[in-house]
Amino acid sequence: MEISIFLAKFWGWYLIIFFLILSFNPKRTRQIFNDLKDEKFLITSSFISIIIGLLNILFHNIWEPNWKLIVTLIGWFSLCIGLSLFVLPKRTVMWLEFINIKFVQIIYTLLFFVGVFLLNIAYGIVLF
Repeated sequence: MEISIFLAKFWGWYLIIFFLILSFNPKRTRQIFNDLKDEKFLITSSFISIIIGLLNILFHNIWEPNWKLIVTLIGWFSLCIGLSLFVLPKRTVMWLEFINIKFVQIIYTLLFFVGVFLLNIAYGIVLF
């Protein structure tokens, strides 16, 4: 299986599952931000984000103007958030809380549509 298709499936399913969890249990978002105040959780989550982002970039750093760019940008976003959480934890958590409060509906909708788009690309459900 081509790595781009594999990552489209991975990120597509991940985004859809994450969207469903946050939609049906909005308390999870508050819990995540409360947990980020715990230094052990913060360091662990930043390391995981760095590892996932770095692996995504190493295996898939394709800057073509098509759907593969979305997969690459997700990897870069994960790496940048992980590095920010590790280097500037308080400022990054404040920034993430601000973004989440102001744009929560837009973020959830974007998660859903990007996930559906990637799954459509990976499985070829709707041809366009």
